[in-house]
Amino acid sequence: MNQPNEIIQSPLFARQKKRLPKNQIKDLDAAVRKIIQDPEIGNQKVGDLSGVRVHKFKSMGSVILLAYEVIESSIFLYTFGSHQNFYRALRKYVNR
Repeated sequence: MNQPNEIIQSPLFARQKKRLPKNQIKDLDAAVRKIIQDPEIGNQKVGDLSGVRVHKFKSMGSVILLAYEVIESSIFLYTFGSHQNFYRALRKYVNR
C-alpha cells in the first residue's frame, strides 16, 4: 500500500488527545507514525466494525488500543483507549 495522503482525526480523537499528558501524546504520535508507515499494521475487525483496524501499543506501562480506518489514500483516526469498554464505545461511535 502507498503512503497515505492525509490523516483525519475524528472530533472524539482530537478531544481525547487534548486531555493526555505530554509523555502519552508522544507515545500516541509514535503509534500514528507507525500506522502511516504501514497502514495494515492493525488487526482487521469483522462484523459491525468491518473495515476498522485496531493497533495496540504501550504507553506508561499499559496497553492502549487505537482504532482507525484506511479509506482510499487517507487514514481516519476514530478513537483510542484502554481495552475496558473500548469496543462498545467504538461500535456506538462508528455506527451512529
